[in-house]
Amino acid sequence: MGANLQNPFHILLVEDEPVIRELVRSMLSDGAVEVVCAANGIEGLKLAKSRPFQLVLMDVVLPQLDGISVCRMLKSDPSTSKVPVYMLTAKSKKSDMESATMAGADGYIQKPFKGAELMALVDRLRRVV
Repeated sequence: MGANLQNPFHILLVEDEPVIRELVRSMLSDGAVEVVCAANGIEGLKLAKSRPFQLVLMDVVLPQLDGISVCRMLKSDPSTSKVPVYMLTAKSKKSDMESATMAGADGYIQKPFKGAELMALVDRLRRVV
């Protein structure tokens, strides 16, 4: 994959569905990529501010605080505003995508997603870090 192997590429996954959390974690985690998971929006927001991540993957529909709101908060905070946020969601209406973009999301991956699509995104972002 390339990039700097001494420092793992840290991904925050904010997803309330345990099966999807485990699927993404097992798909992306290797010695050079570490996936940290949060089960709801508030936990995701706290984790995102607690340590540096190179990518945030976030569901839109989350308990306690939805993904669009979390994205807006992360993008408005100078300490997290530069971290790419990709929405990972089954919501596929044009208005859903526009809401995510207006909140500052860097991309939108629809569920069911292809593993290759997610791995290609991580590979691409690791090359720029």
